Amino acid sequence: MDVVFDPRIAGSLLGHFAAAVNGTSVAQGTSFLASSKGKRIFREGIDVIDDPTRPGGLASRLFDGEGVRPRRLPLTEGGILANWLLDQTSANQLGLTNNGCARRAPGGTPSPSSSNLYLDGGKHTPEELISDIKEGVYITEMIGSTINMLTGDYSRGASGFMIRNGQIAEPVAGLTVAGQLSDMFKNMFAANDLLFRRSINAPTLRIADLMVAGE
Repeated sequence: MDVVFDPRIAGSLLGHFAAAVNGTSVAQGTSFLASSKGKRIFREGIDVIDDPTRPGGLASRLFDGEGVRPRRLPLTEGGILANWLLDQTSANQLGLTNNGCARRAPGGTPSPSSSNLYLDGGKHTPEELISDIKEGVYITEMIGSTINMLTGDYSRGASGFMIRNGQIAEPVAGLTVAGQLSDMFKNMFAANDLLFRRSINAPTLRIADLMVAGE
């Protein structure tokens, strides 16, 4: 079934992507994307960017948690996985150059983390994105989660509205949405309504061929 994610909820999918490209997870072999660098992850034209230099960004910074000056970092380029989020330790483990993504928690050691993360590349309005869906679901809330970052298996409780003949219809609740994150990324279409309101931002997203069960 086609599932459309409201921008606020779509950001959670981007958060799962950030966890999968975290250099520590990649170095430890605990990410389902660990062997995917240089391979197509998203459709052509969809880009995921981490930009700690963005003016006014909620997570903008002059230096990362290890004193490295950060830079705008394209994690995907034309849908192809291009970079990991690295601190010095994970960079050394992977034989790569540190790209300034360390974040230090109070009293803790640095670890890789995203800053101002966003997904861009949508060309259609949200209305155009759902216009050809005969029956689908528009998700506005999600609860709980079963996410396996090693395999990419995804399952979450959800509520929202049915989509019927390209129109938002009656409300629904008690749903379970399930899939595999690698497949979800490849089957993802983005709208053009990206707004920068949080540290992780995404537009309305449509994903085909998800399993939906519930009331």
